[in-house]
Amino acid sequence: MFAKRPKPLLSFPKQQLSNPHFFFSTPTTFHTPLSSLPPRPSINQTKQAHAQIIVSGLGANASFTGHLLASLALSPSTPFAYSLSIFQTIQYPSLFASNNLIRCLAKSESPRESVVLYSCILGRNLIPNNHTYTFLLQACSKALAISEGTQVHTHVVKLGFCEDVFVRNALIHLYSACCRVECSKRVFEENGHCRDVVTWNSMLAGFVRDGRIGDAEKVFDEMPERDVISWSTMIMGHVQNGQLEEGLECFKEMREKGLRPNEAILVTVLSASAQMGLLENGRLVHSIVDSLNFPMTVSLGTALVDMYAKCGCIEQSKLLFHNMPRRDISSWNAMICGLASHGLGKEALALFERFINEGFHPVSVTFIGVLNACSRAGLVSEGRHYFKLMTEKYDIELEMEHYGCMVDLLSRAGFVDEAVELIEKMQAPPDPVLWATLLGACKIHGSVELGEKIGNKLIKLDPTYDGHYVQLASIYAKARKWEDVVRVRRLMVEQNTNKVAGWSLIEAQGRVHQFVAGDREHERSLEIYKMLETIGTRIAEAGYSPKISSVLHDIGEEEKENVVKEHSERLAIAYGMLVTKVGDCIRIVKNLRVCEDCHEASKMISMVFDREIIVRDYSRFHHFKEGKCSCLDYW
Repeated sequence: MFAKRPKPLLSFPKQQLSNPHFFFSTPTTFHTPLSSLPPRPSINQTKQAHAQIIVSGLGANASFTGHLLASLALSPSTPFAYSLSIFQTIQYPSLFASNNLIRCLAKSESPRESVVLYSCILGRNLIPNNHTYTFLLQACSKALAISEGTQVHTHVVKLGFCEDVFVRNALIHLYSACCRVECSKRVFEENGHCRDVVTWNSMLAGFVRDGRIGDAEKVFDEMPERDVISWSTMIMGHVQNGQLEEGLECFKEMREKGLRPNEAILVTVLSASAQMGLLENGRLVHSIVDSLNFPMTVSLGTALVDMYAKCGCIEQSKLLFHNMPRRDISSWNAMICGLASHGLGKEALALFERFINEGFHPVSVTFIGVLNACSRAGLVSEGRHYFKLMTEKYDIELEMEHYGCMVDLLSRAGFVDEAVELIEKMQAPPDPVLWATLLGACKIHGSVELGEKIGNKLIKLDPTYDGHYVQLASIYAKARKWEDVVRVRRLMVEQNTNKVAGWSLIEAQGRVHQFVAGDREHERSLEIYKMLETIGTRIAEAGYSPKISSVLHDIGEEEKENVVKEHSERLAIAYGMLVTKVGDCIRIVKNLRVCEDCHEASKMISMVFDREIIVRDYSRFHHFKEGKCSCLDYW
């Protein structure tokens, strides 16, 4: 056993515990008034029963008071002071009463007090049982009290409770909560015959919490029995560690086995669907919520609002938000940020004002949404106002994201000097992302000299990141300074960096299809390129002219046109035209910002083919319809 014998635990504080018989009593059987309480009574229900006990003249009865503590221990929340005041009325508290006070304290905001009480129990020769250690270890877990928990572990060994499954489960959870997953593993592997589904789930959760998804998968595969908690832990583990597709696949497998998901699973899967922009998957989860009659809680409603907003259905998102029976600050933040990402700046600001009028206090994330809304809609004066408001009125500390929003707002609107001044006045060193944002504005406004200065600065700060080279080369390419383009690209090769491949996703026919530029790996590649030719011919007849100034190669005009027409989103749109019905919306998700030519082409396609095309790039949404884009070409 790896735990060592502890030093003496702390003494109980100076309270009414001086009587040597303070901890001894035996509960008796009774039927009223506590027998009428529900399994998990509220504090008010317990207080009503307490009042009846006092009115009946039984306030000093140790059995009634002990069971009153047991009821409190089962309540969703347990006030520390109230639990202790009840315990102190017992002249000779039993182990039963003491255990229930420990359990109450473990759930309270003062879980370490349970360790102090345990110390007093030992000092008065009251012998703990398995319940004592289960509740005590739960308290140590909540308090992240690894030192005290390790000492308790030695007592568990000494008194022979190592094979009690409930105590073992509490030990595994303790070490996992305190980031000692190897200790959890050792407890798990000892006495392998003493395991239940909770034991396996505790070990599974420990690996997930520690980011060891491979180990979690191994435990999951070896489990003799799985419950909904097992699946929930595994799904959340995948999603929280960025393995979104694996999380969705795990959810699909769980559903195939006929298990009913819990709310945590549904919220997690909605989050994964939102991050990937998979609308059909999100709609499936929404249908499950409806079919299983899940109550529309704040968490579930907020997840749905966020999912529809991130999957391009902002109207559906707004409808859900307005119909939510109850909202918290996260619900408002999700809606404000959703409106901002769709370029609906004025709507986002109006919602923020309503948020304030309803008595909510904004937090850091709220203002990220507000400032993003200003940036995406070019609302410069409003952005300046809210940037000032967040510090002067709401005393919110400025973070790098807030500066990023303001630099983006100012620089894209042409106030490049003001953006530079803002960066230079920052108390903390500016994040390279801020300079990169400014570099992007230099490309938009053709500021070659400033762009060159910032680009070289960024390359020195992080010579391995390919994006800085690409941005600088794009500025040179737009100015047709091909020698400088070649020089930057050569430097990029020398530093062993490569341009991140752009990709586009489209969800169709129950599958997710991914394309990269010039992709010919798709099973319907021949049809896709044939459709691409048809699209090219039709939009050219309608007046489309390729915008090829951003192509970095010093090659002929015709070759440049071929390069841009095979960009990943063009291939995804062509595939969408093949597999969707005439008039259906085509939805694309990109990992990079949409290029100028593809933006123009998408507008023309929406007009010529009478299709709505929604593209989510890494910055915002573009809704192409009838030859126009929702961004009004401000992106």
